[in-house]
Amino acid sequence: MRLESAIKLSLAMQTPEVKHAVPVALLSGTLTEKLSKAAVWGADGVEIMSSDPDALDVPALKRSLADARLAAAAVGTGAVAGSTGLTLLHADAEVRRQARMRLYRLIQFADQVGAPVVTIGAFRGRAAWMGEGAEGELADGLRAAAELAAGYGLRLALEPVNRYEVDLIHTVDEGLDFLRRVGHDSLGLLIDTFHANIEESDRLDPYRRVLEAGRLFHVHLGDNNRLAPGWGVIDFRAIVACLRRGGYQGYLSAELLPRPDPDAAAQQTLRHMREAMGEE
Repeated sequence: MRLESAIKLSLAMQTPEVKHAVPVALLSGTLTEKLSKAAVWGADGVEIMSSDPDALDVPALKRSLADARLAAAAVGTGAVAGSTGLTLLHADAEVRRQARMRLYRLIQFADQVGAPVVTIGAFRGRAAWMGEGAEGELADGLRAAAELAAGYGLRLALEPVNRYEVDLIHTVDEGLDFLRRVGHDSLGLLIDTFHANIEESDRLDPYRRVLEAGRLFHVHLGDNNRLAPGWGVIDFRAIVACLRRGGYQGYLSAELLPRPDPDAAAQQTLRHMREAMGEE
């Protein structure tokens, strides 16, 4: 029997207008089919990965979410970088401007669908593309976006990402330092279990420290090999226990490789995480 939990489970899902497959999105089929599968298999919500909300029928999406009894757990920005090439850091000032505008639109979209948080990972871009002043540019951009999000009652979650994928903000310590530089309460961190397994020196302390700082806004799930939880070596039961002790009440959202296929990975994630949460 499943027990009610303050921690909820979500699956990352790309929307129909995204031109290229998002490499860490789950679920196959039409939008309606994806939502139906997520609901039947036991998800509480979906992390919506849209590249352009203006190309979506947002009222229809909201109806489909309601029909499936699923929440919009978050709005992700990864599809923007992958499908449009827009990133907050870029050598071209016009690309940077358009990236900010797209982020603002995604914040509005999150408000439309009822998602509490917008996540930022690879969408930040690379400091090397800009050179000197890159971190300041990122801080300015996210400060402005956080202010907009606050006006909607939403939050932004910046993801420390491993050194092989980005060239700034790899660890939670670097993330917390960056938050202090930005200085806005509506910007916090997203911890991804896969990235943390690469970059952090302790398996649980990063979660404790971000929780103690009151800045853990979202969590991404992926085992050490970026497959579904339970298909690697990460102890998700220990992570869940740590999050509960720290009072975390948000989503654990699967953003991982869709292997052997998007549906099998989704089912394995939900099955293993329900066990880790003591709900099966």
